Amino acid sequence: MSKTLLDKYNIRDTVDLILEKGHIILKPISKPRKNWEKAFREINAKGDDKLLFDDVFDGENFEEWK
Repeated sequence: MSKTLLDKYNIRDTVDLILEKGHIILKPISKPRKNWEKAFREINAKGDDKLLFDDVFDGENFEEWK
């Protein structure tokens, strides 16, 4: 595969290889949450990981979720 195609489709180290209806499909593997753990640790160390609003609202009816 040419470098031009690799660059055009953002294909780096690894790809998903999909066989579909007689075609081979290569897709770059997306890692949208890469480095989140590090970022969360930094936020926690700064004490900036508090809820912005209560996780349970006044008058919330949990019965309807059953």
